[in-house]
Amino acid sequence: MRSRPRHRLAGPVVDRTYRDRREAGAALAALLGCHAGSTDVVVLGLARGGMPVAAEVAGRLGTPLDVLVVRKLGVPWAPEVAFGAIGPDEVVAFTAFADRLSADEIDTAVATERAELARQDARYHADHPATDLSGRIAVLIDDGLATGATARAAVEVARRRGAERTVLGVPVAAPGAADALAAVADELVCPYRPANFDAVGRFYQDFRQISDGEVHGLLS
Repeated sequence: MRSRPRHRLAGPVVDRTYRDRREAGAALAALLGCHAGSTDVVVLGLARGGMPVAAEVAGRLGTPLDVLVVRKLGVPWAPEVAFGAIGPDEVVAFTAFADRLSADEIDTAVATERAELARQDARYHADHPATDLSGRIAVLIDDGLATGATARAAVEVARRRGAERTVLGVPVAAPGAADALAAVADELVCPYRPANFDAVGRFYQDFRQISDGEVHGLLS
């Protein structure tokens, strides 16, 4: 039987920014020290923005690193707004915003993102198969939590792939999304939940887009 979630939402609610994803990863690793050197832990960066954060975490903890491709489903008239997310193994997670879309709009978005997910996954795992999560602790890392849709999909993928426990780590999160994901993952680790959250990128000085090549390089 899965144990009750444990939440480590450390730090006061103050305004701050991370220099870049690497600094954010260092802050996150400090809260994940209990997993250092563990042979049953796998750190999984959510592609693409979560990978530099995850690489820093895995390096500091001395644990294996892999990538998990999840894709946001953007609203057709406002692509930056998520109405859900998809992951491998036919995982789909919707937000309440999905109720505003027609079935055709949802199907079109899902089909488009499935194609891109397959392309990314094939490239990132061209040199090695996805890490076996059976009976292991999956530490899922992203660069931030806005709606929580992609993180929810990632947790479901990890469980379908046999993870014994799911730990979701994010450097910054919208308070509402953090509360919702705390009830989904077995453990949520988040050092910063600003009351004035509006977008993940606002809490980074350097929030440039991460390329496929960078993700592949981090895995290498």
